Amino acid sequence: MRSKGTKKIAENRKAHHDYFVLETYEAGIELVGTEVKSIRQGTVNLKDSWCAIDHGELFVRGMHISPYEKGNIFNRDPLRVRKLLMHKREINKLFGTVKQDGLSLIPLSLYFKDSRVKVQVGLCKGKKLYDKRQDAANRDAKREIDRNIKSRNQ
Repeated sequence: MRSKGTKKIAENRKAHHDYFVLETYEAGIELVGTEVKSIRQGTVNLKDSWCAIDHGELFVRGMHISPYEKGNIFNRDPLRVRKLLMHKREINKLFGTVKQDGLSLIPLSLYFKDSRVKVQVGLCKGKKLYDKRQDAANRDAKREIDRNIKSRNQ
């Protein structure tokens, strides 16, 4: 029997720091057996990964999946280009948006959904330095407000 529900494997926290996420999409990913076993152990890094559209197909580049320890000749290159599985019309829509508006496709998270590995891809716009400073200031202000509320309630 297959397990139901979702289980988060890895998250790209740097993406939320460097980009404004405008929309998110769910995509399947084409993997080999030893990569899935390695993912189950949680040895995935999405930090410097991005997505590209080549000839009407969506690929993820820069995603590091460590080789499976107990694997043998079936282990693949950890940084190999992996195909993402989406409907053709979704890929074409993303391609038009990326080319026209100068946006980026960034993998945001990797998770199991009913025993299948899925990738959450975000349509992102790059942040400038002043945007990052503003986010940090807002986060600090919220933290200070929460601290004051907590101290007054005690």
